[in-house]
Amino acid sequence: MTTHLDHIRKATQTLIDHVDELTALDSAIGDGDHGLNMRRGALAIQAKLELLGTQSLNDALKTMGMTCMSTVGGSSGPVFGTLMVTLGKELPPQPGPADVGRAVEAGIAALTRLGKAQVGQKTLLDVLDPVRKVLSDGGDDMVARVRQCAFDSADATAKMDAVKGRASFLGDRALGHVDPGSRSMALIIGSICDSLDAPP
Repeated sequence: MTTHLDHIRKATQTLIDHVDELTALDSAIGDGDHGLNMRRGALAIQAKLELLGTQSLNDALKTMGMTCMSTVGGSSGPVFGTLMVTLGKELPPQPGPADVGRAVEAGIAALTRLGKAQVGQKTLLDVLDPVRKVLSDGGDDMVARVRQCAFDSADATAKMDAVKGRASFLGDRALGHVDPGSRSMALIIGSICDSLDAPP
């Protein structure tokens, strides 16, 4: 049986392994530091694995959120940190897909308040909102559908106009480029889905 610690290990290592890709994406439409910032946060979380293993899922999410806020540079620290802290507050101890969907919805609301961004503006909200809908709808093959939805939604940001962040200054030049934060969000969700599907 996978534990939240398994998910944390998988997600943080996935971000570290994709640092070059995330850097390249951000170099095209941003400051070029997103990959390094996400790796810094992932390494800081990995340094706390022993503590996180003693905590409940809810407390672990809050710990990781606060760690992101204090170690990850740029806008990613507050964004990913706020999301994790919100999930930690909203999830029940043994969450099902609908519970996760409701918690993600609360996370979207918190991020909207934080950054004044909306769905459709080329941010990680454009991954979270479609994933929330899949979770809320239920049905068979949930893990596979959530994973596919996350990656497809991140890829779809290449066709969106950037309204927030440095990419918004590029205008049409941001078209054709995947939003780095959306790609990071998809990598995190995909890695959790992979660990859920891993054989015991």
